[in-house]
Amino acid sequence: MHTQKGKSAMMLALQIEANDDGYLVSAPEIQGAFAEGDTIEGGIFNCIDVIKMILAYRLERGEPLGHNQVEITPNQPLTFALPIGV
Repeated sequence: MHTQKGKSAMMLALQIEANDDGYLVSAPEIQGAFAEGDTIEGGIFNCIDVIKMILAYRLERGEPLGHNQVEITPNQPLTFALPIGV
């Protein structure tokens, strides 16, 4: 499924692990998709940046992006879960 940038999204599970320097966040479904952050939120946003770079590279090469890709249409809500510390 190849679409214009910004017209689709991937639904991915992220794995979050505490480490000595903060948090390591990875997307097990995408090889090489991991990043660190001082906070959980920072790790998530850093990992999303890495995922975007990997997917842009795959798109440029004409490679499939993944099986969890969904089309985004105007006025369509996109729902996801995000851990928030309290």
